[in-house]
Amino acid sequence: MEGVGTAKTTMPATSPLAGEPIDRADAEQLAGVLKAFADPARLRLLSLIQSAPDGEASVSDLTAPLGLSQPTVSHHLRILTEAGLLEREKRGVWAYYRLVPSAIAAIADLLTPPRKRATRRAR
Repeated sequence: MEGVGTAKTTMPATSPLAGEPIDRADAEQLAGVLKAFADPARLRLLSLIQSAPDGEASVSDLTAPLGLSQPTVSHHLRILTEAGLLEREKRGVWAYYRLVPSAIAAIADLLTPPRKRATRRAR
């Protein structure tokens, strides 16, 4: 897909809940991604994009529901894209954003203790 922004951050291989210590680099990497989540406006952005009719939205679609200026919304979208949680596709003068489901699932997996993960998959 031309013009698609790719994730710049990958998830660490080891979960902090895996029963073994997570190394410093993995902890810093995971903390960076979780920081992107740790903002109410960014959580709302993820929710608004996910619930959009086509599962994607442009900055102009998001400014009014958030009550934030275009530069502020663009800033938050950039952070989410750099964290690998959103991908960006440029179409003409507009950029459209959509969730990266595998990134969201990877975070959920990293934060689910191994025993619970096995139970959840067995259902």
